[in-house]
Amino acid sequence: MTGTTPTSGASIEHGPDRSTPEPTSPGRAPGAAWLTGLYEPVHDEIDAVDLPVTGRLPAALDGSYVRNGPNPAFPPVGGYHLFDGDGMLHGLTFADGRARYRNRWIRSRGLAAERRAGRALYSGLSDFRLPDPEVVAEGGMMKNTANTHVVRHGGRVLALMEGAPPTEVTLDLDTVGEYDFDGALAGAMTAHPKVDPVTGEMVFFGYSPFPPHLRIHAAAPDGTLTWSTPVDLPGPVMMHDFVVTERRVVVFDLPAVFDVDGMLTGAGGGFIRWAPERGARIGVLERGAPGDTIRWIDVEPFWVFHFLNGSDDGAGVVVEGCRADRLNVAFGDDRPVDAPTTLHRWRIDPDAGTVGTTALDDRPADFPRVADAAAGLPARYGYLAAARRWEQQVDFGGVTKVDLVSGTTTTLDWGPGESGGEAVFAPDPDRADDPAEDAGWLLCLVSDATTRATDLVVADAQAMVEVARVHLPRRVPFGFHGSWMAS
Repeated sequence: MTGTTPTSGASIEHGPDRSTPEPTSPGRAPGAAWLTGLYEPVHDEIDAVDLPVTGRLPAALDGSYVRNGPNPAFPPVGGYHLFDGDGMLHGLTFADGRARYRNRWIRSRGLAAERRAGRALYSGLSDFRLPDPEVVAEGGMMKNTANTHVVRHGGRVLALMEGAPPTEVTLDLDTVGEYDFDGALAGAMTAHPKVDPVTGEMVFFGYSPFPPHLRIHAAAPDGTLTWSTPVDLPGPVMMHDFVVTERRVVVFDLPAVFDVDGMLTGAGGGFIRWAPERGARIGVLERGAPGDTIRWIDVEPFWVFHFLNGSDDGAGVVVEGCRADRLNVAFGDDRPVDAPTTLHRWRIDPDAGTVGTTALDDRPADFPRVADAAAGLPARYGYLAAARRWEQQVDFGGVTKVDLVSGTTTTLDWGPGESGGEAVFAPDPDRADDPAEDAGWLLCLVSDATTRATDLVVADAQAMVEVARVHLPRRVPFGFHGSWMAS
């Protein structure tokens, strides 16, 4: 990169009553790796304006990029898993070629109880134990960390984790509170809802260790819940993501199962296990139809955390996603993650009851995204976090653009020692008449393991080259998913 936009350096404000005592050293406790290096939590909330920029921010980049992720406020009780951390939102707002930054914890009821106690009160997924009854009464049986994704729909911004209802926040990242669609939502909401780019309808699901194990819902563009249906499953499974097309909902019933008895008795230990003997299947349901009309197709067991996209293809459905041979996150110990995910395509024919699977690339990658305007349609391009190393702390060293028609790929590598994550597409409003699906930019937070600095990289999605780096005033821990919210 050459050229620097002159600035006098970011102006930083530390708000009152926002800090939390620094967690103690994780030592050698189970899950310690999730509290060190690029995953190490930060301990305060700040506001910074006029951030230094290398390169030049596009003037048409007008809006906010908000990314969610785990950031435990207190030293964990027992073992710690990456999925346990309290949600923290990191937001960058762009206008007139300038950028500002803000981060905020999501103030869940459980975190509020812990702040009053001055310590962690909830255990985590790798060493789950029922909290004390007074803690359950105040903050629930499990803490709603809302740490996985953040989306905007129906005039609301929702922070999400898959085991609880959504949490409404503001564009300034302040917490409003849990939201249940005006009382219409029963149960949890996935962290991966799908918004139809044509109709504006949001389709989502919620799974539960208790019957009914799966519900599918839809909300109108104004946020009104219009469709809810239970779908019968033989038992409780973790279901992180799914696929929505113009006509259908596609769910993957894969054998990552809950040990409900262990969870309820508080016996300790992880309560999610890989059970391939249970079998696996793919279900196809028409949007808006009763759940008992879903059509199931048995398949050999595999695992997917994240799907890239799906679209209708005549009587069938085409789905792309990042597939592993088995569940690739350990619950209950610190085993290395040795089942990398690679991009695959499934061709599903619900009438014939068949599924064909094709590997599209053999390089480890995950966190796949398409442009929001192509969701559920036959997308031309996908963007994946490209892994240079796949161990417990996966090192995503760049972003790969995949042409889903030609099969060609282009990878933009981050610098030596730099690691990123999910790249989010932001369309260029000045190219609104451009029919090209990739007319816009990719936004990705990139951190340097040596300097412990974090930049927001802005890349031209067509040329796959950096156009600007926004230098943040703090390190941002590795996190999960985010959204571009245009002004």
